[in-house]
Amino acid sequence: MMILPIYASLLAILFVYLSMRTIRIRRRLRIGLGHADNPELLRAIRVHANFAEYVPMALVLILLVELVAARPWVVHALGCTLLIARLSHAYGMRQQRENFRFRVVGMVMTFSVLLTSAIYLLGALLIR
Repeated sequence: MMILPIYASLLAILFVYLSMRTIRIRRRLRIGLGHADNPELLRAIRVHANFAEYVPMALVLILLVELVAARPWVVHALGCTLLIARLSHAYGMRQQRENFRFRVVGMVMTFSVLLTSAIYLLGALLIR
């Protein structure tokens, strides 16, 4: 049984939530394009965009880790870390009075998943 689809599904739900939140703010403010210098909308757009910028690469790398026959706990650790990272980052960034700790923790965890996956793959490929 593959493990990554569980985390990809949960992250997809989070992505849709962030998308819907941005759309709701756009509708309420009647701003169809851009952010019109509205800090609330700009923040929502960046939370959504940041997710879209990092999660696809992380999921691809975790998938490759799973495909090179990593132990299940490794895939669970990477997937769970990525999910917590993106929840933390989104929570920290969406606050009007931003709590940078959540944002920083989210980014450090996201970068950790990316780097750990990349290093794991390089190690697995070089050892063969």
